[in-house]
Amino acid sequence: MGDYYQILGISTDTEPEKIKQAYRDLAFQYHPDRNKENPAAVEKMKRINEAYAVLSNAQKRREYDSLRQTFGSSAHHRFRQNHTEQDIFSGSDIHRILEEMAKSFGFRGYHDIFREFYGKGYQSFEIKRPGFFMGGFIFSGAMGRHQDHTGRLPFIKRSVIRFAQQAFGKLSGLTPQTRGSDFYEVIHIDTALAQTGGPYAYYHRKRSKKLVVTIPAGVRDGQKIRLTGMGEKGKDGGGPGDLFLKVRVKKPLLERLKQLIS
Repeated sequence: MGDYYQILGISTDTEPEKIKQAYRDLAFQYHPDRNKENPAAVEKMKRINEAYAVLSNAQKRREYDSLRQTFGSSAHHRFRQNHTEQDIFSGSDIHRILEEMAKSFGFRGYHDIFREFYGKGYQSFEIKRPGFFMGGFIFSGAMGRHQDHTGRLPFIKRSVIRFAQQAFGKLSGLTPQTRGSDFYEVIHIDTALAQTGGPYAYYHRKRSKKLVVTIPAGVRDGQKIRLTGMGEKGKDGGGPGDLFLKVRVKKPLLERLKQLIS
């Protein structure tokens, strides 16, 4: 994987706020929603996330620095022997930063990105009720010394969550909320609208509803626009999912004709 400091392009004495800014810049550059044609960006983004999660945490950074002084270039390997992904990402503010990007640029949110990166090895949960909230995530395929290769540790963690959900339901007389699934659709716009931006009429078939979508100026082919709350409805009072519209920019007629002729 390499040295965490080199991955973020910072020095060992970089202040926390500058570490965060370095992460923001790199996360925007290598975000998978901006790199559909570059599969290598996914692995790059995973390394950036891990490096930031460690170096943005004072305790984990001190431990990593100590390993660097003792073991040099093999510090990362030593560090990962003692920590799982669950350890590394617990307490990190990566989710806040990625959610800010999602709202500003129409990218997918934190949980969607991590599910893409880790598949079934990453699971999220949340329970909401007035005056009560419990949420979090689980890495069930984590690497590191603490991994239980028999699969018992992930099972125990999931069991704890289910127990908490059931206990809360019994105490409150309510059932846990379940967030609705996200919807994914494709829209086709012309180059003029892609360049200038503006309103776009869209019929949401799954909700039988007409929407006016604001296309941001300079939108690129393949970029996604996120419509919060327009996904599947939640269960037991849970919030709805989101609707992601993948933009396809139509090529001008002359360009299409040239492609057919050539």
